[in-house]
Amino acid sequence: MEDSVGGAALPQPINVVHLLEAAISVVLTLVATRNIPGLLEIVLLQRLPLEPATRYAVTTLFRYAIAVTGIIVACAALGITWSKVHWLVAAVSVGLGFGLQEIFANFISGLIILFERPIRVGDVVTVDDISGVVSRIRIRATMITDFDRKELIVPNKEFITGRVLNWTLSDQMNRVTVNVGVAYGSDVDRARALLLQAAAENPFVLKDPAPMASFEGFGDSALNLVLRCYLPNLENRLTVTHDLHAKIHDSFRDEGIDIAFPQLDLHIRTSPVALYQRQAG
Repeated sequence: MEDSVGGAALPQPINVVHLLEAAISVVLTLVATRNIPGLLEIVLLQRLPLEPATRYAVTTLFRYAIAVTGIIVACAALGITWSKVHWLVAAVSVGLGFGLQEIFANFISGLIILFERPIRVGDVVTVDDISGVVSRIRIRATMITDFDRKELIVPNKEFITGRVLNWTLSDQMNRVTVNVGVAYGSDVDRARALLLQAAAENPFVLKDPAPMASFEGFGDSALNLVLRCYLPNLENRLTVTHDLHAKIHDSFRDEGIDIAFPQLDLHIRTSPVALYQRQAG
């Protein structure tokens, strides 16, 4: 607090009332940041035609706004004005440029994620060969829950400056690829037909785009065939992969088509007996 005498600002001591006002502001801010965003989502956002990820971004930004407002009110109660703290802001800026650079970069990246939405809560992403579902987006880092229910904490900067695979950014449709090698001499056309039949009989495989089976080339020990088919989402990907493998195995066995495996042929130019006789003679 300040009083002016003769045009000069004189500092006013902070009393118990000022401290109490600041404490009340801090408490109310904490309560508001915990409860008002959730109340906003229940009362308003759920009634609007918004995606869950959009609602999450709105409530998060609203929580940030409440926190900033509470800090300003608490500082005003203590008589802290911009003219008194501008030097502190300058010092913090220098610190951000050095020791706090990573933290500041992650904070800014978190805001970019919320506004540009390269990833959203509920998206399936792959980061550094680890795949999972985005569960939370925080100020500093984003939480990813993998398919083993382990939580991966990824700094927000990684999503802005690094390479991230988002499986569900614009569409959840995805492709399953099954590689099969059959023995040389097998009926390739019949093998392709069985692959397409396995895809056609699976209830989760899309009809459009249609499944495709192709003869890819000649391997060391096999004729290489590939089945490609599409799924509407990622929910049943593992189940479909298992069912396709099992169906292909059973149908090939019933049709007498051998699934190839690596083989090594050993050619003996001279029999051991003939070699011994030649050396003895």
